[in-house]
Amino acid sequence: MKFFLDTANLDELKKGAAWGIVDGVTTNPTLIAKEGVPIEEQVRKICDIVDGDVSAEVVSTTSKEMIEEGRRLAKIHKNIVVKVPLIREGIVACSTLAREGIRTNVTLCFSAAQALMAAKAGAYIISPFIGRVDDIGWNGMDLIREIVTIYKNYGYNTQILAASIRGPLHVIDAAKAGAHIGTMPFKVLDQLFNHPLTDKGLDQFLKDYKKAFELVPA
Repeated sequence: MKFFLDTANLDELKKGAAWGIVDGVTTNPTLIAKEGVPIEEQVRKICDIVDGDVSAEVVSTTSKEMIEEGRRLAKIHKNIVVKVPLIREGIVACSTLAREGIRTNVTLCFSAAQALMAAKAGAYIISPFIGRVDDIGWNGMDLIREIVTIYKNYGYNTQILAASIRGPLHVIDAAKAGAHIGTMPFKVLDQLFNHPLTDKGLDQFLKDYKKAFELVPA
């Protein structure tokens, strides 16, 4: 499973990249807005930090404008993946961009039917929002499993990216369900390290080592 960071914050990305386990980045207009920098400028900086797929989302709502915007975004860097929303106009844009060899991440997916349409349109990545599905009383992991089954049935190469991840259990469950990618906030990636037995074990190892060498005569 690939780990993506769902952030546009450069400090968070530098910390995550230093661990050597970050495979890519997802951004959206909300995350870009938090940084107060135009999208094209910010994603260019992100591409200098993380050597992997970097999703940059269009802010247009018509297919013609999405296509034009997607072409501009794709020229920024070879790692750019153009994010388009899973609406009718977005699927048209996805199909056109895919035919031009521009990779797309179709976002705001909440059903297996939507995921099927995105794959048929040539999406490079589909982004089901598991946390938001859970929020309305449905099961986000069931959605991942449904998409995995459908894609396997018909040999679609579209990668399944589990989005709207809220905590470490979401990461594990998405991996078990077969998601190719999990994108998460920095705090969730950081939480994956945590286990009380790891801390306890390390503390004991260091105490034992210190005690043994303190008893050795000088």
